[in-house]
Amino acid sequence: MKNAETKIRVRYKETDQMGVVHHSNYYTWFEAARTEFMRNGGLSYRQLEEMGIMLPLLETHCTYLHGAKYDDVVIIRTRLTHYAGVRLTMEYEAIREEDGLLLAKGSTVHAFTDSNLKPLNVKKKHPEIHKLFLELMDANTDK
Repeated sequence: MKNAETKIRVRYKETDQMGVVHHSNYYTWFEAARTEFMRNGGLSYRQLEEMGIMLPLLETHCTYLHGAKYDDVVIIRTRLTHYAGVRLTMEYEAIREEDGLLLAKGSTVHAFTDSNLKPLNVKKKHPEIHKLFLELMDANTDK
């Protein structure tokens, strides 16, 4: 799985007075796309949490290039770009389906923790999860 794509249709409530999607909605879309990326990769967030593994957000970035508008279909292309056993980085591209225009690009950085939010060495505690993330990372390094 090189990239996962999640389609989102812009709802009226996501737009601002200027008729453009409010910037905060991109982070919600990134979260939805990240959840789908994980599920498509073979492990849902729910399964991770049931195992006592959390992925709290450490950093988030977004560059806005063009505005999406009501009823646009936006594709959020998601990929894992860095995995180091205790942290991972996901990157996102928001693309308007109608014309392929890149609307925004962003990233999130997450840490692996236990349910008490203490750092977790996934490689030691959950080698099968470590292997899965390495495979997801390898899939994204194929150019």
